[in-house]
Amino acid sequence: MPRADYLRALAVVLIWGLNFVVMKWGLAGLSPMLLGTLRFCVAALPFVLFIPRPALPARYWLGYGLVQGLGQFGLLFWALSVGMTAGMASVVMQSQAFFTMALAAPLLGERARPQQWAGLVVATIGLLAIGLSHGEGPGQMTLIGFVLTLGAAFMWASSNLVVRLAVRHTPNYDPFAFIVWSSLAPILPFALLAVGFDGLGGEHGVLAQLGSLNNAGIGSVLYLALLATLAAYTLWTRLLKRHAAARVVPFSLLVPVVGLWAAAAAFGERPSPAQWAGTIAVLAGLLINQWGGRSLGRR
Repeated sequence: MPRADYLRALAVVLIWGLNFVVMKWGLAGLSPMLLGTLRFCVAALPFVLFIPRPALPARYWLGYGLVQGLGQFGLLFWALSVGMTAGMASVVMQSQAFFTMALAAPLLGERARPQQWAGLVVATIGLLAIGLSHGEGPGQMTLIGFVLTLGAAFMWASSNLVVRLAVRHTPNYDPFAFIVWSSLAPILPFALLAVGFDGLGGEHGVLAQLGSLNNAGIGSVLYLALLATLAAYTLWTRLLKRHAAARVVPFSLLVPVVGLWAAAAAFGERPSPAQWAGTIAVLAGLLINQWGGRSLGRR
């Protein structure tokens, strides 16, 4: 990969690493579905007025928006609201690299190498260790939060495949326009779910939440929409356009480094020994996935 693409990948890592703390701040005053609604409203509605629609069939950007927007973030916001810690979420979400690899082989014909499957085995052991260390006390990761986060990681992997399929159809489409227009797709489903779960009126309804929105909530929505969605996903999509999925997605192994540090600084989160062991195994699996073949090749 060119040096400029490495720098783009590192920028994405920093934005997404801080992302989990920002989500927690946003969820302090907004329900998961309302936070999703506002995130994608800000990401899409000001821009679709002057950004041309991407030169792709609508099924690609609509499908991406539903899978990545509603699927990934609907599940992740829900997970964080029911006890998933920000630090562990940043780790578990990186299982998307292996979901992507497993899906890309049969659906895209991007065959994984033996060391990538070895990395998958190591990371799976780490995820099992993390999942088995759940608890119900204050500040602990709940089992339902862990399962929902795994579901969010799977949806992220599915969206990676949509990007690769879009590239095969139209290699030169504009990634920024793709992200802007795809952000339209989850707005209505998120809004309907927000009203369905929270109600429109009442003490905790949608209108009450909007009326009590404070600076932390507004800042969270702006960060998630402008940086985490438009900036980071445009860079991520551009990288997936230029390089095979198995080459790009392992860069996400650095996201938990930022995420764990940020969660410790913001919330005082301290993973248990089992969670640390699982985190190390997940990161080791990602390292094997990305660089194991180079070491084998030099021998």
